[in-house]
Amino acid sequence: MQPFSAKKISDTILVDGDLSKAVWQNATWSPRFVDMVTGGQTLYNTQASILWNDTHLYIAFRAEEPNVEAHLTERDSIIFLESDLELFIDGGDCYYELEVNARNTIYEVFFIWKDAYQRGSRFDVPQFDVFHPQALTFGGDYDRSGASFWYGTHPRGLRWAFLNYDLPGLETAVQIDGTLNDASDIDQGWSLEIAIPWASLTWLANGRSLPPRPGDLWRMFLGRFQKIMVSGTELQPHPAMVMSPHGQYDTHQPDKWSQIVFEE
Repeated sequence: MQPFSAKKISDTILVDGDLSKAVWQNATWSPRFVDMVTGGQTLYNTQASILWNDTHLYIAFRAEEPNVEAHLTERDSIIFLESDLELFIDGGDCYYELEVNARNTIYEVFFIWKDAYQRGSRFDVPQFDVFHPQALTFGGDYDRSGASFWYGTHPRGLRWAFLNYDLPGLETAVQIDGTLNDASDIDQGWSLEIAIPWASLTWLANGRSLPPRPGDLWRMFLGRFQKIMVSGTELQPHPAMVMSPHGQYDTHQPDKWSQIVFEE
């Protein structure tokens, strides 16, 4: 797939979840998201847009949804158990995950590939203490049988997952076009707006300029997971809608994520 263009702006965006602002109306939006495994048609429309200035990275999602539902309210709840919108940012030897539900409850994890975390390496710092009770090893999503049981399906194998990580300066906001948790009417959907200071992405820069230089390429995952009930039974796994397909049901495949090119 061709890289998605993130256009530079001179404005600062007020993050309130309202995508009717002129800055988003004039932005380039992605095509409709596709199924993560097959690349085929998805049940609901989902699109995203990326903008940036000298201080911040801005991401917006709009998600069609006839029954907007979200119940988890505690920060770092396992948001993917509900319907959510997700952003991952690749940093080469590490990556960052953000999940947000329609209540604007967030879940964050910072991952470091285990082969990159050595004694004395740049990651061997108190912030990434592998003895912290919220530091776990992680192999990837699903398909954890046979040869992939311990290490997952990615060639790099395991990664450290720091569940206690909070991205400094992160802003998120949600707006709902409809009524939350009310199945008696038909909603239009919900939108999510994200702002991330470039100064907070030093661990992910991987030698790249912050802010980026025009023409720089980053890899990011922009996706959506949808909880669907069929005759009282929850459909598993949740349908995954993404900007770029992976060919397998595993979000944690940075080499499959969308390429984002930063442009003036």
